[in-house]
Amino acid sequence: MPHTAVVVTVSDRSAAGLRPDSSGPVAVAALREAGFTCDDAVVVADGSNSVERALRDALAAGAHLIVTTGGTGVSPRDQTPEGTARVLDREIPGIAEELRRRGAAEKPAGLLTRGLSGVAGGALIVNLPGSPAGVTAGIPVVVSVAGHVIDQLAGGDHP
Repeated sequence: MPHTAVVVTVSDRSAAGLRPDSSGPVAVAALREAGFTCDDAVVVADGSNSVERALRDALAAGAHLIVTTGGTGVSPRDQTPEGTARVLDREIPGIAEELRRRGAAEKPAGLLTRGLSGVAGGALIVNLPGSPAGVTAGIPVVVSVAGHVIDQLAGGDHP
């Protein structure tokens, strides 16, 4: 049975219908390609409260993997990490560190992402940048470890 993934796009403009979501569909397509069951992206406005609500809704729906896109930068409305921190039981900093390393290798601004990664309940949660390029670069990192994390959260043994 495939694992369930949820993608949450965090963008004031996309949530208001002023701009199409360009990063969520990239993440959804990549997760489906990797074998996850994944509906179309959920789009929410920037802000820690909206992010927290979306993550809690995804957990309540039984998601095994939740990927956010957007809201990880330094502008005042970029509060995805703050909303995520309220939900995580434990951080997994290595994933976020690798995402920053790969992002910075492509362009120096990649160092500015403040995304978090960790686990909540039986799910892995990872914050990705909001650009399609950032999602394209980051999703392989997520997919490479997601199955193992999900298995471990379900009580699986180390291979």
